[in-house]
Amino acid sequence: MEHDANRADGDIVQDFLSVADLLEEPQLAQLYAYLAREGEATVQNVMDDLELAQGTAYSYVNRLVDAGVLTVTDDEQPRRYAPREIDLTVTTAAGDREYTITPALIDAVGRRETDADIDTYIDRHGVAGLATALTYAIARERGEVTHRLMAEDLDISPLAAEMILQALRPVVHEHYDTEESGAGLDELDIDGDAADDA
Repeated sequence: MEHDANRADGDIVQDFLSVADLLEEPQLAQLYAYLAREGEATVQNVMDDLELAQGTAYSYVNRLVDAGVLTVTDDEQPRRYAPREIDLTVTTAAGDREYTITPALIDAVGRRETDADIDTYIDRHGVAGLATALTYAIARERGEVTHRLMAEDLDISPLAAEMILQALRPVVHEHYDTEESGAGLDELDIDGDAADDA
């Protein structure tokens, strides 16, 4: 489901509409993120691992198949489902920012129901703001930025920056290789207090 300049506008709009439900409904985002981690699964796997009732699991899987973000990989019973890759770039309504909808962003949205810090951040800054915070979280885990720099860049409090960076840390480690840059967060000594602030 990657954006391709040669595709018809209707296809691009359909791609966006296909992922819109994922961004609006954390339960669907959580299911997509689960399948992105697993590669493929049956509805029974979904029920067991996400602790969903049978009717709910079938309903969510069918909605995501209908939206085009899941595919059936095996028609034999039990059917197996796999996620389609999502990589869609969106410009905010004001036209001042672009962000990319990726499995990591969908995973972060899916954690909204179980992580109050992510929920609050989305309420205050929207999904576009969460996408920006995720970019900073990746850079933070690679030792490239601090929470204070993020706070200054985004005009938010250092506490708010630290809270969302901590909340997004598991998402970053699930989806990105953060070992490449060398220094880990506990090894940083920026202004002599970064390790104390973490």
